[in-house]
Amino acid sequence: MKPSHLFRACVSVFLLSMAAWAQQPAKAASSADLESVLNRIDSTAASFRTTEASFVWDQFTKVVDETDTQKGKVYFRRAGNEIQMAADIGAPDKKYVLFVGGKVQIYQPNIEQVNEYQAGNNKQAIESFLVLGFGGSGHGLLKSFDVTHVGQETLGGIEVDKLDLVPKSPKVRNMFDHIFLWIDSRGVSVQQQLVAPSGDYRLAKYSGIQLNQKIPDTVFKLKTTGKTQFVSH
Repeated sequence: MKPSHLFRACVSVFLLSMAAWAQQPAKAASSADLESVLNRIDSTAASFRTTEASFVWDQFTKVVDETDTQKGKVYFRRAGNEIQMAADIGAPDKKYVLFVGGKVQIYQPNIEQVNEYQAGNNKQAIESFLVLGFGGSGHGLLKSFDVTHVGQETLGGIEVDKLDLVPKSPKVRNMFDHIFLWIDSRGVSVQQQLVAPSGDYRLAKYSGIQLNQKIPDTVFKLKTTGKTQFVSH
């Protein structure tokens, strides 16, 4: 699999996006509200160790006017110098996604198969977008996005700040021309929307978010069987 195809696959799987290709200098915040939100995110990032949450992931396809929904739990942790991620997808089909040691693994128990993808030179970029809104830098967003504070909204009974991220990299804009983040009082993203130029979008809603709690090591290991086949790409 070509590096560009792997990167697209990872974005599709994780529903999280952070560009590491754009290296332009950071811009000063355009408003006091934006600066306040970025400072809040930075404060959380400074002490980030782990995050776990329940999720609902909606994929809307405009041409057929249909929405596919996945539900489950997602886990992040900082292990040494790397970020690890695990997703336990329970519906509609059981699936496990793991990003550990620079390798993406997607396990489908119903067919006893694990598809493996080496991140290669994209490892740092993937780690960066994995923690977008979950421990990633606030002011660091300004290196890769034009960031606008859209306003405040109420989601699930809590007040949140909505940010609009426009990728600076043309490569990323070809995939998503807007990324919206809804940031709570802790500096954590409780909702994310990735909008494609076609009008398709991916909406991720997170609940029960727990920060810096102990996560068992077993969460970051696939529970395969002796019948499981591993397919490398």
